[in-house]
Amino acid sequence: MIPVILNDMFSGIVETTGKVVSIIKEDENVHLTLSCPFVDELKIDQSVAHNGVCLTVVSKDKDTYTVTAIQETLRRSNLGLLKVGSLVNLERSMMMNGRLDGHIVQGHVDQVAKCIEKKSMDGSWYFTFQYENDPVMAKKGYVTVEKGSVTVNGTSLTVCDSQTDRFSVAIIPYTYEHTNFCQIEVGTIVNIEFDIIGKYLSRMMSL
Repeated sequence: MIPVILNDMFSGIVETTGKVVSIIKEDENVHLTLSCPFVDELKIDQSVAHNGVCLTVVSKDKDTYTVTAIQETLRRSNLGLLKVGSLVNLERSMMMNGRLDGHIVQGHVDQVAKCIEKKSMDGSWYFTFQYENDPVMAKKGYVTVEKGSVTVNGTSLTVCDSQTDRFSVAIIPYTYEHTNFCQIEVGTIVNIEFDIIGKYLSRMMSL
């Protein structure tokens, strides 16, 4: 049976981290070249989520591949803050015959948030992120809810302590060690994508 890949859909289950090896600015675009364990499996035009941002592979060689981030992407995400050596969370598109272990993630980052607290909890970590709250957008579902889903740097997580402009997540050791959460400190800027189901429900209720 040939696996079917859903177009630009992700689960928020990070496959691996990639390392930025080159950053080239061209006009208002940025070309990012990365190395990662599955480079040899990638194809030109394939979609890969980078810290939760869906980007297209535009070129590749034996050890690296390149994607391009346009101005709109850079404005909404933390990709413009990446440096050579930065770790990036990576996930390839979902396969239709696979399990949805996280939640439905589009790879369309809504905005950035800042880590304002990081606590070690005897084997796990507790992160709190603050984001700019727009009341108009909040009515459209751009908010978190208690025990709901949120994507942080492409990682599907469960919200706890949801407030108007901030939320917290608990990170287990495996996630901490296998994603770039190991590099997130107070002040770090992350990408967030709010739950698409919440957005649709908010839209339907407003009709």
